[in-house]
Amino acid sequence: MPTSKATKKAIRAKAAELGFDVTGFTHAQLPEETGRNLDTYLEQGHHGDMEWLAGKADRRRTPEALWSEVKSVIVLGVNYGPDQNPLEQMATFADENRAMISVYARNQDYHDVIKKRLKALARWLQGESGEDVKVFVDTAPVMEKPLAQQAGLGWQGKHTNLVSQEFGSWLFLGEVYTTLEIEPDTPEVDHCGSCTACLDICPTNAFPEPHKIDARRCISYLTIEHKGHIPEEFRKAIGNRIYGCDDCLSACPWNKFAKLAEEPAFLPRDALDGPKLAELAQLDDAEFRKMFSKTSIKRTGRDKFVRNVMIAIGNSGDASLAEVAQARTYDESDLVREMAAWAVAQLS
Repeated sequence: MPTSKATKKAIRAKAAELGFDVTGFTHAQLPEETGRNLDTYLEQGHHGDMEWLAGKADRRRTPEALWSEVKSVIVLGVNYGPDQNPLEQMATFADENRAMISVYARNQDYHDVIKKRLKALARWLQGESGEDVKVFVDTAPVMEKPLAQQAGLGWQGKHTNLVSQEFGSWLFLGEVYTTLEIEPDTPEVDHCGSCTACLDICPTNAFPEPHKIDARRCISYLTIEHKGHIPEEFRKAIGNRIYGCDDCLSACPWNKFAKLAEEPAFLPRDALDGPKLAELAQLDDAEFRKMFSKTSIKRTGRDKFVRNVMIAIGNSGDASLAEVAQARTYDESDLVREMAAWAVAQLS
């Protein structure tokens, strides 16, 4: 039999004690439609270079495909709300030849922070119930956003990201899978209505239709996941964004209810809050690793990162940065050299 409401209350209390801002419960199945949507996404090639999506698609469809014994999923969220609208901040940074880094990546890698909390919650739950547990955060083949909606944490907006009535666009997600049967919460419904703000603001028209995204046109994908040269048609639209893009998240009207993050690990480091493009352009591999230690940016690698910096310099309109870009035309990385040459041409 499913656990009582009292047990759910205890789990929520323990999760809050560990630093989670919201907790929801759902059964360990997703609708067949979720799997069909994933198949269509992959068939259309909208995942781009993200071969890990295709490689583990069968395990991603539903929790039971990943772990056959799972009975319930506890979905947890941590708020990382910024203190300023990223759209306004981006314009300020651009005027000062500073780089725009996505809000989520300006401090510690959230995977590491949240996984520690998930493991602590799982250990406690296993001790209390005697049931088996497994924990996941983002990098595992888990359909996090559909599960979060099913668990009542929010709904997938037209930009495909989770939207919360309480936290707006700014929730990190993690999951505890368990063999314990827990009464599911009521799923959240879609509250987007006729609003298309997130679709309209996308600089590269990455949404072929509401609730559908073509990653190959998405600035977050291009600056983080894409392994090769960024197509010229997207370079101007990238502006000064060197790691990720928050435009569709920032434009959501539900952010009027967003709250400032309280977790110190998610507050921006000074060095990552609008760093100077000229300084980033000169990073070698060792300096890159040191500067971005313990951040998600480090996993992208120096060459792709400096490639992005070169594009931002080319978009700056500041001829004084041409010399900085010119120096990188002799870089060991072909990715950096080609984008550096493009930047010099833009500034000439």
